[in-house]
Amino acid sequence: MKGHCCCGNSSGNSISGSKNNCKKDFIHISDYSSEELEKIISLAEEMKRNPHQYRESLKGKSLGMIFSKNSTRTRISFEVGIFQLGGMGLYFGANDLQLSRGETVHDTGKVLARYLDGIMIRTFAHNDVTELAKYASIPVINGLTDYNHPCQAMADIMTIKEKFGTLKGLKLAYVGDGNNVVRSLAHACIKFGLDVSIVTPKNYAMEEGFIVSAQQLANSHHKTKVLVTDDIKKGVDGANVVYTDTFTSMGQEAERERRLRDLKDYQVNDQVMSYANRNAIFMHCLPCHRGEEVTASVIDGPQSAIFDEAENRLHAQKAIMYMLMK
Repeated sequence: MKGHCCCGNSSGNSISGSKNNCKKDFIHISDYSSEELEKIISLAEEMKRNPHQYRESLKGKSLGMIFSKNSTRTRISFEVGIFQLGGMGLYFGANDLQLSRGETVHDTGKVLARYLDGIMIRTFAHNDVTELAKYASIPVINGLTDYNHPCQAMADIMTIKEKFGTLKGLKLAYVGDGNNVVRSLAHACIKFGLDVSIVTPKNYAMEEGFIVSAQQLANSHHKTKVLVTDDIKKGVDGANVVYTDTFTSMGQEAERERRLRDLKDYQVNDQVMSYANRNAIFMHCLPCHRGEEVTASVIDGPQSAIFDEAENRLHAQKAIMYMLMK
């Protein structure tokens, strides 16, 4: 696998999580080839079908879980996941480590690598994750930053494949705020052969550099299409998957009222779902706010796949941990 490599070897030949060998991290979807990502999804599917076969696969391994941001799905899915693989998870809240008192990420990474076999971190600043990966000689998994959310994207792809039996040729339409979730989701769609439509108001659009890089990636991967628009009907037309996220992410609470005003016309409701294919599913990374980014009739309706999607965080992350830490 590609990803970050502590020994300077970018060939991707080793996936060992050993502290004495070249290690890999899971920080960006774009760090991995389509073939590598497909192997992770296939492994996640196998683990979901036959969990007992993997219950001692990480026996004796320990995963440190650093949370600067609160979490429901990320904490539970990683903690249960490492347990189901035979390992142990250690939870560290925002004030549990000396990071909160000024110890550097450099020193923290060096020390944790002497005790643990892997680190998962969910935090605000993306640089904290990349710096931790740089100095820790054990695998680092990005559980979420303000920049991206790669583990969520892998669970999303797994869910879409379950629902449709295939991925290539499908279209996913993301509607709402251009944020960290769509950044990873768009890259994942392109890598797996889905067309992707990003529908946001202009002042909440993805940065130009990301759009250009996504379109370049699409041209080189399966010739997929990337559409960026503020026109909901155009963006959702013919979609197999309609996806949204909360309008106000953690850390943006002071902007809540303004965001609700600016994004109210981008709510996913029955009218928006009618623009998609008849067999389209609705997805949301959760937590949701019914009546804001999505109506109850959609998120609780027959097209909703949100709880299957939430469950698949467990299976996708088990596969990621296995591939990095085995």
